[in-house]
Amino acid sequence: MYRKILVAHDGSPGAFAALTAGLDLAARLEVEVHMISVTELPAFPGTMDEVIEEQDEGRRRFQPVIDRAKQLAALKGLTLQAHLLPGHPVKVIADFVRDRDFDLLVVGFMGHSALYNSLIGSTTDRLVHHSPSAVLVVK
Repeated sequence: MYRKILVAHDGSPGAFAALTAGLDLAARLEVEVHMISVTELPAFPGTMDEVIEEQDEGRRRFQPVIDRAKQLAALKGLTLQAHLLPGHPVKVIADFVRDRDFDLLVVGFMGHSALYNSLIGSTTDRLVHHSPSAVLVVK
């Protein structure tokens, strides 16, 4: 069925639910599990220092998320491979799924209003559309 699972985690409660579901599924299927978090960079950075500063802030912000995820994986007898990458979340995650040949992407559902979703859309919706693999959306 699945041999490699990738969980997208942005630190939100919805992402934590996705992590829990992804770890449960990986443990049940005895498959490889990874987690990806994306540090968004400024659209138009003024200097290279601004980019470096944003990446450093992302590492500081996501380190507790990564540590907690690895602890939860260990409790289930899994080794979680965590990846923290810079860029736009949808593109980075979809490319990572494709380049690393993941079978399943697990993402959290973040509830927004219908107006918000119709005007702007959501990262989850765009990942469902752009991911080359199956996508499991967890509420």
